[in-house]
Amino acid sequence: MTQYSKTAEAIARLDPESYRVTQQDATERPGTGAYLDNKEAGLYVDIVSGEPLFASSDKYESGCGWPSFTKPIEPKHVTEKIDTSLARTRTEVRSTHGDSHLGHVFNDGPPDRGGLRYCINSAALRFIPKAEMQAQGYGDYLDQVEDI
Repeated sequence: MTQYSKTAEAIARLDPESYRVTQQDATERPGTGAYLDNKEAGLYVDIVSGEPLFASSDKYESGCGWPSFTKPIEPKHVTEKIDTSLARTRTEVRSTHGDSHLGHVFNDGPPDRGGLRYCINSAALRFIPKAEMQAQGYGDYLDQVEDI
């Protein structure tokens, strides 16, 4: 069983934007994230711990300016917290083992796919193309990633 954790080495490898987002609970500017328009089949993992978070098959265009997903690929790797930092109540999404701030989840997603919109910062993610998933240790998730 793979162990996922937050290490000093992983934090030291983060670029300034990924550090700001994951460690300081910031949000990247809308429309600027590297994965916003990514349509390639694969897996999105926490940039800090490597824990699997979202499959490309659950990604959709929401028009919000950030990558959006209908559900986590592995629910136990995503935790939710109440966030009142903007004078309104939202639900923050964090990685369980890396404790990285990922973004927020809202109830305005596609009704036919569960109704949730996980609005996630690209800076909190690392994308693994489907063709590389087995080699990088994520082969158990190949059946959950559809070719696009």
